[in-house]
Amino acid sequence: MEHVAEVGADTERIVKHYLSFVEHYAFGDSPAYAEIARGVAGDERVLALVASLPPGNKRQPNLLLGAVRFLGGPVGSWPEFRAWVVEHWERVRAVVMERHTQTNEVRRCATLLPVLARVEGPLALVEVGTSAGLCLYPDRYRYSFDGGPVIGPAESPVLLECETSGPVPVPDRVPEVVWRTGIDLNPLDVRSEDDLRWLEALVWPGPHEVARRERLRAAASVAAADPPQVVAGDLVERLGEVVERAPAGARVVVFHSAVLAYVPGERREAFVEAVRELPVHWVSNEGVRVVPELVGPRPESASGFVVGLDGRVVGFSGGHGQRLTWVG
Repeated sequence: MEHVAEVGADTERIVKHYLSFVEHYAFGDSPAYAEIARGVAGDERVLALVASLPPGNKRQPNLLLGAVRFLGGPVGSWPEFRAWVVEHWERVRAVVMERHTQTNEVRRCATLLPVLARVEGPLALVEVGTSAGLCLYPDRYRYSFDGGPVIGPAESPVLLECETSGPVPVPDRVPEVVWRTGIDLNPLDVRSEDDLRWLEALVWPGPHEVARRERLRAAASVAAADPPQVVAGDLVERLGEVVERAPAGARVVVFHSAVLAYVPGERREAFVEAVRELPVHWVSNEGVRVVPELVGPRPESASGFVVGLDGRVVGFSGGHGQRLTWVG
């Protein structure tokens, strides 16, 4: 039996969410996802299916689209997508209810590297919302800014390229990391074929798809060779105890990238308060409106990301780490 809700008052919020996804996120990076999200926003039948899901993150476009892709459904056009989703809704719903949006875009390490390099090491890294922990290895990837010299370990299979604007303090070496731990409500294991397949399903189809998938697989091989320690639990409840585990003599850096948008507002505020009370450096890379507590300017584009260090804005970045503008 299908779980179908009546189109209620919250359907308008779903429509706005999907149209916002088209406008700010999917249009340039994934024309197919833009078409599908626009189709969902204008289709009463599919809107009713989405509205039958629990309010909040379970209704977000990324999760629905990723679930269909994970199941092998079509994501190339709206008509094919719609027909398949309606026919296979119970399977789609099951994946949506089991999984979470946990995109591990390792290229974001390129926008974090100049910030991490400003912190005197050696570093102990704590990533909240770590997913499979791929961004916990900034010292084990190679980097090239504006096509310049490559820095990082020569043997690394991962090369992260980033365009810059402004006086970005590009380091000449990667930081020394002596300890790394992640926190996530639902940790993924890069050694699990199923979990890796889910991460691949979250990669958007489009002009950047092949490169993103190749980076994901290469980074997964790095992490699988030395699996990260990931603590399951709430980012507020577990943060203090994880920070206490860091080795003496290391500078603890708590960081997160494209995570807090999926955290309810009150919990997000509690996290900001908690991290500010700890003896750590705080590095954030989130959407323009996600961390209003940061002091400093904001980019004109609503789809951009804001990079912060210890509560101050130091840069603007592309959502997938493709560019960094320095303002700090």
